[in-house]
Amino acid sequence: MSPARVNLKGMITGYDPETLRALVDRAAAELRLQELGSGRSTAALGEKAELLRLLGRNGEALVAAEQAFRLAHFGGDREQLATARLRRAGVFQHQGELDRALAEMTAVRATAALEEWASLEGSAAYCVGTVLFDLGRFADAQAAFTAALDIRSGSEAPADEIESARYALEAATRRAATHG
Repeated sequence: MSPARVNLKGMITGYDPETLRALVDRAAAELRLQELGSGRSTAALGEKAELLRLLGRNGEALVAAEQAFRLAHFGGDREQLATARLRRAGVFQHQGELDRALAEMTAVRATAALEEWASLEGSAAYCVGTVLFDLGRFADAQAAFTAALDIRSGSEAPADEIESARYALEAATRRAATHG
């Protein structure tokens, strides 16, 4: 994500082919949470929200995501606000609030496209795809992952982001073929 990209390198060890959920090195994620301590910056809260979500601690993740959203809102940086909104939507998704997550993610994607924030647009397209996948809308997920892959490839995103979009696209394509 952008602008405060969270470095999850070494913490995400792969993706579940059935759910597309990240497989997490729990010890590394817990260690990073401890390192962050009680940091209250938008970046620190955003990273905490991501880590807590990955660890399945959705209640705590939502608290951190809401705090990051409020700080970004008052800080006035629109890209940071959109990033915080996308993170918060990811927590909604993991709490099972799929329609709410999809609406938020779609809005962030549109904003990022309009503002030409390619990194954020690629992340939002990917996130939209994961919610559509969760909803069983595999052809729609396939289209979102195709967009994410195109955006990420065209904007020279990090290799792991391009690879995650490619992996998700392959999974959605397989599911779309078998589930009509």
